[in-house]
Amino acid sequence: MESLDELLREVRSCRVCANSLPLGPRPVLRATSTARLLLIGQAPGTRVHATGIPWNDASGERLREWMGIDKQRFYDAARVAIIPMGFCYPGADARGSDRPPRKECAPMWHQKLLAHLPATELTLLIGRYAQLHYLGDSSRRTLTETVQAWRDYLPKFLPLPHPSWRNQAWLKRHPWFATEVLPVLREETKRLTCDRRGIGPKRLRPARARAV
Repeated sequence: MESLDELLREVRSCRVCANSLPLGPRPVLRATSTARLLLIGQAPGTRVHATGIPWNDASGERLREWMGIDKQRFYDAARVAIIPMGFCYPGADARGSDRPPRKECAPMWHQKLLAHLPATELTLLIGRYAQLHYLGDSSRRTLTETVQAWRDYLPKFLPLPHPSWRNQAWLKRHPWFATEVLPVLREETKRLTCDRRGIGPKRLRPARARAV
């Protein structure tokens, strides 16, 4: 099997969707074999495309706030792997919203990449596309119901809404996300990104799911 470095070079040189990408291909991802926390989001926006740095935008700032993590630890690939559903900026629709992630990326690359991430203990599924792909039939009817059933997916997955400013109204309508989910997210982030020589929080075990 090819090494992770070889695979990452192959992914970053991928041109399968080149003719369908308005800004051209620029796959953005980060991974090392030691990462214990994996983030799977949607696809890069224009700022991420321009810089090549994942979550280098307002959504990334909010995500790091949710996680209770600083940029230094967040961008330490030895601790945190970042593999979106679509690796390149997919363009925008008529309303100015980003289009869905390209469908080619995940089937082509994800399993190969995950095979090189043996230390991963928790995967954050950020947004509906990641949740549908990884939770399959166990995903609930809507994103809200899936996130509200977060206990069912631990300890392997933790589903989250996308931290976009467009979801501000969703956050206001669902205050339980801040009071119930974010404390768990921060505890797990701290545990999985702490120095292995230190003593981190005990691993979270899934609790009985609340009726939705």
